[in-house]
Amino acid sequence: MGQDQNAAPDDPTVTDPDHYRTIFENERVRVLEYRDEPGTRTHPHHHPDSVMYTLSGFERRISAGDRVMEVELEPGETRWLPGQVHVGENTGSTATHAIFFELKE
Repeated sequence: MGQDQNAAPDDPTVTDPDHYRTIFENERVRVLEYRDEPGTRTHPHHHPDSVMYTLSGFERRISAGDRVMEVELEPGETRWLPGQVHVGENTGSTATHAIFFELKE
């Protein structure tokens, strides 16, 4: 499916199309696959309320406004993510592979 041609400029499929890919979308949800390598840093982008499921273990630095969080996740973790604009950076030694289930309502 790739990039949404009607996406907003801060949509991750627009800001970082080499890393985010739409794998399913309907009127209620959009599912994104995310992949990167150690050292990768995303551009600022927006996610609505969503659920993230990790397919690999990874370490990241998430910068959202004035907040900076260091996170370390194992494969198979599921997390609720409130809507936000952020930048992510792979600070570990392994690739990141995750699925985002973005809510539209």
